[in-house]
Amino acid sequence: MFTSEQEKIRIEKLLKIKEKGINPYPKRFDRTHTVREIQEEFAEGMHVTTAGRLIALRDHGKSAFANIIDDSNKIQLYFKKDILNEKYSMLELLDLGDFIGIQGTTFITKTGELTIVVEDIILLSKSIAPLPEKWHGLQDKELRYRQRHIDFIVNPEAKRAIKIRSKIVSQIRRFLDDKGFLEIETPILQPLYGGAFAEPFKTYYRALDRDFFLRISDELYLKRLICGGLNKVYEISKDFRNEGQDRLHNPEFTQLELYEAYKDYTDMKTLVEELFSNLAKNLFGTNKIPYQGLDIDLTPPWKTLTYFDAIKEYTGHDLYNADYEYLKKTAQSLEIDIDESPLVMGSKKNLEQAYIRDKLIDKIFGDRVMPKIEQPTFIIDYPKSISPLAKEKNDNPDLVERFEPAIAGIEIGNAFSELNDPLEQEKRFKEQMSMREGGDKEAQILDEDFLKAIAVGMPPTGGLGLGIDRICMIFTNSKSIKDVISFPQMRW
Repeated sequence: MFTSEQEKIRIEKLLKIKEKGINPYPKRFDRTHTVREIQEEFAEGMHVTTAGRLIALRDHGKSAFANIIDDSNKIQLYFKKDILNEKYSMLELLDLGDFIGIQGTTFITKTGELTIVVEDIILLSKSIAPLPEKWHGLQDKELRYRQRHIDFIVNPEAKRAIKIRSKIVSQIRRFLDDKGFLEIETPILQPLYGGAFAEPFKTYYRALDRDFFLRISDELYLKRLICGGLNKVYEISKDFRNEGQDRLHNPEFTQLELYEAYKDYTDMKTLVEELFSNLAKNLFGTNKIPYQGLDIDLTPPWKTLTYFDAIKEYTGHDLYNADYEYLKKTAQSLEIDIDESPLVMGSKKNLEQAYIRDKLIDKIFGDRVMPKIEQPTFIIDYPKSISPLAKEKNDNPDLVERFEPAIAGIEIGNAFSELNDPLEQEKRFKEQMSMREGGDKEAQILDEDFLKAIAVGMPPTGGLGLGIDRICMIFTNSKSIKDVISFPQMRW
């Protein structure tokens, strides 16, 4: 396995180390300080024991300088032969990438750099595989995503994004817990999948002798808890959708879903504004953050546009009540490729159905409207046929109380005034099943257990789903969703 010339040389050094009676992989090492603590608590002449990865070594005969990095904090070391005596020869057996532990005393060099005069050195882990030649030079994105351990070593921004992600998830939990929400865990493997338009991953459950699905959403389970009398629930979960990959989509993704009884989608708007402002201030101390050349202002209240007004504003076309043929011409004029196979259910007589029409409108919206929305905006009041779990608007039964928050051309989530009428919900499920029979694999399926739950009674409820990965993209100024996922799946 280790066949390169550099690896062979390093293995030879490893053998020489062992010949000296040194264990190159000791069980533990007790530090008095991390590198960061040394930097924060510095005083001239501090005696410290610390450790890190060797990233630079400059030999000057009877002395040498080196740098180690611990987490993301770097410090300079100074080795002198007359201090280390016979241990000074150990430097000849070290390579960049090795982990070393040292004892020494701090001082400031003539150039003003915090440095440790090393009085003792111990090898903690021998690096067989060399780091990239250029310390800051791992630029091949395919290689970065496939070898994330290397990416985190040599690209500080990659490590920073993952650290911020951790803080975001912790802060979201704290925010919701403080508001009285209860964190719940729902099944990942489900006998039926639902709650979103998506094709699932399927597996076989041997103990139950039937096919199961990886969840595409937590919605239908969390709403059953609302029916059961738990008024504020949320889950931060892994969901799975058997779809393509691009800069905004990863088939395995993390989602926040929450539901609150006696609220509607207007309350969810307020909650989103408050959550994002809270995140920004806790992470950066301000509501204004940069994202890919834009200055994003998260200060509430955010702009609100209706779905059809947004289409008219950004495309110049009024598509409300437009027929299918006009929509096709509009799509062609906007240079949008149309694949009619998932839209048309086998015969031309179905072209005028609301679902077929509204799926095409949503394609136009996704391709030509969403990418143009820069500042935080709520797009509200979507067509009912593509929102089967949301309540109708009182003043327009063709639309529902639903919104999607958008920032920098990215759809961040989805929210409803949740439909709690079991008869209406059954009717909409059956309409969706008709679309599935016509060939739309993403249409939603009828879930009898969910219908039975809301038939017992479900209070008015506001529901919200937010994409954690996309939130992290915004707050880490990351262009691709892969940058905020520790180990994104790659094609082999």
